[in-house]
Amino acid sequence: MEVRFPDLPLYTGWGKPLRTESTVDGLELIEGTVPAELDGTWYRAGPDRQYAPMLGDDIFIDGEGMAHMIRIRDGSVSYRSRWVRNARFNAQAAAGRSLFGKYRNRFTDDPSVEGISGGTANTNVIFHNGRLLVLKEDDLPFEVDPDTLDPMGIYAFDGKVRATSLSAHPKWFPDDGRLLTYSYQAKGDGSNDVVFYDMDDQGNIHDEIWFEMPWASICHDFAVTPHYAIFPFMPLVTTLDNIKRGTTFYEWHPDKQVVVALVKRGGKAEDIRWFRGPAGSLSHMMNAFEDGDKVHLDACYYDGNCFPFFPTPEGKHVEGCPPILSRLTFDLSRNDDGFDRRPLINTPGEMPRADDRYQGQACGKGYLIVGRQPDGSSGIGCVDLATGELTRWAPGALASVHEPQFVPRYKGSAEGDGWLLVIVNRLDAGHSELAILDAQDITRGPVARLHLPVRVRSTFHGTWVDGEKLRAHAPGEMAETV
Repeated sequence: MEVRFPDLPLYTGWGKPLRTESTVDGLELIEGTVPAELDGTWYRAGPDRQYAPMLGDDIFIDGEGMAHMIRIRDGSVSYRSRWVRNARFNAQAAAGRSLFGKYRNRFTDDPSVEGISGGTANTNVIFHNGRLLVLKEDDLPFEVDPDTLDPMGIYAFDGKVRATSLSAHPKWFPDDGRLLTYSYQAKGDGSNDVVFYDMDDQGNIHDEIWFEMPWASICHDFAVTPHYAIFPFMPLVTTLDNIKRGTTFYEWHPDKQVVVALVKRGGKAEDIRWFRGPAGSLSHMMNAFEDGDKVHLDACYYDGNCFPFFPTPEGKHVEGCPPILSRLTFDLSRNDDGFDRRPLINTPGEMPRADDRYQGQACGKGYLIVGRQPDGSSGIGCVDLATGELTRWAPGALASVHEPQFVPRYKGSAEGDGWLLVIVNRLDAGHSELAILDAQDITRGPVARLHLPVRVRSTFHGTWVDGEKLRAHAPGEMAETV
């Protein structure tokens, strides 16, 4: 069958679907020296298009999952990418064409895939209980081999998870393996149900709290503190009757508020504290922490619709607005349901990260993508969360960056003492690079830069897995060599 992609801006230049799996052993060093302390694997996930979209249109968060891994040991670096060969991918491979219609709208799919999950497995990767899991919030995790990225199948925690899907943004604590995760629309498309899970490193569930959100909203990310799980619900709403008529899965309701639930860990649904604010969007969380009766959430906040390709119920597309890293404060001693918000920086930025070892605690620094320009270029920002000072590193004109990944300098190093791994897109040269920055002073530029002879089209999120931990779970000699 003929494969022809539509003439969409999304598919031009760097965004053109790559549709290629790669193996590159021994990346070429461009400059500097790979730190000897780095020993582990950086896993990431992003979307690509297996075939042209069935309905001729597309949005950038859609597309079949591509898993990526960068393995570093003894100064040597390798790269591998593989399709996530789940049920969706395999059905389309057999048909030789796309079979799934609008983003997450199963009522627009080809009749031949009725009953087959349209999960794309294209958003994030975590390592839990010795398993490497690729995540997308429209399905349960999909397990792949941590050494080869070969498919192993859907993982439902041995049947203990009752939700129909799990978030792409769990909080994973690498020191003890604890996994805090959740599902929204947890009983199916258009349901108001949410469930919070607290699991140990053996996959046992210690906490399972079900509750209802105000409407069938999106809750793309959440945050945790020692006593609370924080869920922001946005006025991007799924209406089952509408999607049956072929609308987008979410519709923007500017007349509704942002509603935030503070769920008490170890508590019950009736213990939830609810807070409300003007219509807006919270996309990605940097961190959260407690300070007496106050709970602070640092997140990218939009004063409007963060996904402008999802229109209002009347079909109107609302112009997008910039994300500003902001601190939301929920005062548990107050009698009203409002919250305070102030910007931490005035520069728009997205994909915020902190030192993962300090999730739920007050951190000194955070990192994010900043400075997107009309030519597509961008850089990395380091934010002093106490003063708001922003320092930057940019790889230059016609170069953009993916979400940064913090790696501790050594086990037990102080918060923020380590490295930032960054994938760089050389937009004019058609290839990518790996940059390694000193997280304590990113303005110095890369301590090492390595050439990736392929175009890493897009990745969203990922995780670093320490080499010793990875090898401890490996059969035989797995992962012993780069």
